[in-house]
Amino acid sequence: MTVTLVTGTTGQVGRRFVPRLLAQTRAGMGVPPLGRGREWGRVRILVRDAARGERFAELGADVVLGDLRDSDALGRAVAGADAVVNVAASFRGVPDEEAWAVNRDAAVALGRAALASGVQRFVQVSTGNVYGLGRGRPLTEEDESRPGGEMWGAYAESKARAERELLGLAGLDVRVGRLPFVYGEGDPHLAQSLRWASGWAAAQRLQMVHHADVAQGLLRLLHAPGTGSRIYNINDDAPVTAVELHQLNGVEVPAGLYTRTDPDPWFGIMSAERIRRELGFRPHFPTVWSARDAGAL
Repeated sequence: MTVTLVTGTTGQVGRRFVPRLLAQTRAGMGVPPLGRGREWGRVRILVRDAARGERFAELGADVVLGDLRDSDALGRAVAGADAVVNVAASFRGVPDEEAWAVNRDAAVALGRAALASGVQRFVQVSTGNVYGLGRGRPLTEEDESRPGGEMWGAYAESKARAERELLGLAGLDVRVGRLPFVYGEGDPHLAQSLRWASGWAAAQRLQMVHHADVAQGLLRLLHAPGTGSRIYNINDDAPVTAVELHQLNGVEVPAGLYTRTDPDPWFGIMSAERIRRELGFRPHFPTVWSARDAGAL
């Protein structure tokens, strides 16, 4: 029986991903995990606070208490696991030291602990911010980081370093999922987008993906055979403009947006061609407007 460890389960992505993973595990959907013909098994989560793990325990998850930055906790968490999905991240509003400690150091330590424990598969959740500057076209997984732009900083740089170090761990099947702006299902992220979009040019665009499609993409990375040491963008089909972000939030569009020029029209715009072609990914919500019409914002 397989065991899948998930970290970062109390964050916006993790708290929506784990119930879907548990539901898939209970239903025994699709091919057997890890392609080894084994029974669908257990989902294990690593949390620092027992109270915050109760919801997942009620859904059927096994709870391990500990901090991602604690080597002893990592050892307990990966013991007997077949796969790891590392959703944990330290995002905006934290000191640079914390971003590096969680996003790179703890992620790489988790990868090493997984390798030492015999874990078969490691899914690293990353960010499209690792691309840095735009390329004058949709960003593809072969594009190297070009530091710069308003979203560059300790978060993006630490995630980029974690990717490189994890992919360099010989013997560990690592799959990296790069996410753009994530929204949906009551996530306050959509409302928070106006913190930046209010200062953008009217036609400046934001690449997006709904939580349902984040989960779909990560599950495809987790279970697809033969994709080791590979990177996948996970995004929808239609970036939205600064004007649309105001409309989606029911806020009047500031007149100043129409006087500004977009400094990098392809910044953060990603191609999902690889995950569509290789893993059969098709977004449940191809656009944020389809999510709105479905009542899924």
